[in-house]
Amino acid sequence: MKINKDLNDLTESEFISIFGCIFEKSKWIAVQTFKQKPFKDSQDLMNKMLNIYESCSINKITKILNSHPKLAIEKKLTSLSLKEQKEAKLDQCSDEEILEFEKLNLDYEKKFMFPFIIAVKGKNKKDILENFRFRIKNDYEKEFQEAKKQVMNIALFRLNEVLKIKKI
Repeated sequence: MKINKDLNDLTESEFISIFGCIFEKSKWIAVQTFKQKPFKDSQDLMNKMLNIYESCSINKITKILNSHPKLAIEKKLTSLSLKEQKEAKLDQCSDEEILEFEKLNLDYEKKFMFPFIIAVKGKNKKDILENFRFRIKNDYEKEFQEAKKQVMNIALFRLNEVLKIKKI
């Protein structure tokens, strides 16, 4: 869908249909961003959206983290997560890789109480598994901060894609 209007001329419904998917299953961030109009430009919109995320309470961040899918094994994915995981070839795992993802996902979630999150754009299965094996060794605080950073990276990739494709 191409945006034929200035960002500030979008209705709330139009805005949310375009930007509600930037943070996984957290449309409320787009709702809050819309309320911060007017936007000077697309960079201002991005800054406002990211600032909303960065200023969230630990409780809200934890909810956002828990809205992310388990990599390579989750069956119900948002359209963007599905696309991103397909590009990383996570839909083409061998039986051995699936077993490793299952074990890592289970052990990681037991340890940290949220799923492993990584911005998969530009990465392949090998890169992702290496990150997984390394990061599962982190302590809680370090991994919480890393997961929070990865959510930000995912949002930036998605915002850049939406704004580039939509030619705002």
